[in-house]
Amino acid sequence: MKVAIVGASGAVGQEFLRVLDERNFPMDELVLFGSSRSAGRKYTFRGKELEVKLLQHNDDFKDIDIAFTSAGAGTSKEFAETITKYGAVMIDNSSAFRMDADIPLVVPEVNPEDALTRPRGIIANPNCTTIQMVVALKAIEDLTHIKRVHVSTYQAASGAGAAAMDELYEQYRQVLANEPVTVDKFAYQLAFNLIPQIDVFTDNGYTKEEMKMYNETRKIMHSDIQVSATCVRVPALRSHSESIWVETERPISVEEAREAFAAGDGLVLMDNPEKKEYPMPLFLSGKDPVFVGRIRKDLANENGLTFWIVGDQIKKGAALNAVQIAEYLIKVKNVG
Repeated sequence: MKVAIVGASGAVGQEFLRVLDERNFPMDELVLFGSSRSAGRKYTFRGKELEVKLLQHNDDFKDIDIAFTSAGAGTSKEFAETITKYGAVMIDNSSAFRMDADIPLVVPEVNPEDALTRPRGIIANPNCTTIQMVVALKAIEDLTHIKRVHVSTYQAASGAGAAAMDELYEQYRQVLANEPVTVDKFAYQLAFNLIPQIDVFTDNGYTKEEMKMYNETRKIMHSDIQVSATCVRVPALRSHSESIWVETERPISVEEAREAFAAGDGLVLMDNPEKKEYPMPLFLSGKDPVFVGRIRKDLANENGLTFWIVGDQIKKGAALNAVQIAEYLIKVKNVG
């Protein structure tokens, strides 16, 4: 098994290295690719030093079985044919192909079988906020059909990359030192603030990030589910939180929901209000699962249920989800 990471120097690329090592992913060789800015950099993986190669339109992917790509939508579109030309499975973390009809959009806890049909040799990794939400929704959908979802997201700085995390650190330092605040990666100062916009606005007043949650959820779950989202950037460093309200076809009790979440694939129940136990991003960064708490009946709708989730968006929301897709393909002998 020969594996490649495209965009190895980015936040998600670095997370790929950690996740592949943590999970003892079965491979004989790992090849790293990057832009002209990162080509030549060296990283240690399993005791061996690897040098980042320049991504080019050549035959470098001829013997690659799986290529994890996280270098932006433009790069994914430009190099997709080069990467898949000789049979490599491209598991793409960008937004380039997610809504293409002939590209499967996969979360292994929800729709792993979709990964088996990939006419273009590409599997898309969903948006980070969608991934952690559908992992939780699957537990409820298995009980009764979900008709509607209202969700507000609380998205950490790391969702905008490593440089955005650095900027948040610097902004806090500047504010506390009474210095002018540097604003580059976000539209406004994020330190001590909330920004109710992630990505650009569309014609209907929702942002592209919010519309991703609507469209991607329906594709992944093969459902007519209606999703209305408000996505907010918050001054946390890492791990996204979401406040979710669902309307189901039949009423679900809190106890039934708790049992479903506790047994759900990729979920951890953390719901003990008496002891002030509930998921928080500060304590759950770097963890694999999606954590669920604050489960309660909706007071405005007898078929409504409300809960709170936290997931590490660099890990489960990006690198880990992609690696789990690859693990599934290996398990069912559909790659290599």
